[in-house]
Amino acid sequence: MEKTKHFKELVVWQKSHRFVLDIYKLTKQFPKEELFGLTSQLRRSAVSVPGNIAEGYRKRTIPDKAKFLNTAQGSLDESLYYLILAHDLEYANTEALQTDLEEIARMLNAYYTAINNQR
Repeated sequence: MEKTKHFKELVVWQKSHRFVLDIYKLTKQFPKEELFGLTSQLRRSAVSVPGNIAEGYRKRTIPDKAKFLNTAQGSLDESLYYLILAHDLEYANTEALQTDLEEIARMLNAYYTAINNQR
C-alpha cells in the first residue's frame, strides 16, 4: 500500500468529500419542513463518512484505524437509506448519488481490508 502524508491524499476521502458537497446541493431542494428531519439526517450521515476517514487516518493502531473506517462504512449505509427515502418521497432523483455512494463503499471496503491486512 502506497504511503500518504495526509488524509486529503486518499482517493476515497476525496470522493466522499465530493459526495458531501453533492448532498448539500441536493438537500437545498428538499421541502423546508424536512430541514430538521431528512435534510439534517442525510447531511449528518454523509459528513460522517469523510470525517471518520480523516479521524481514523491519524490513529496509530490498526484496531483504532479499523474502528473509524467501520463507522464510516455504517454511515455510508445510513446515507444510502436516506437517499432511497428521498427518492421514494419524490423529493429528488437520487439514483446517480446512490451509484456514487456504492463506488465509495467499494473503495472504503478495499481500504479497510488493506489496513486490516497489515496486522
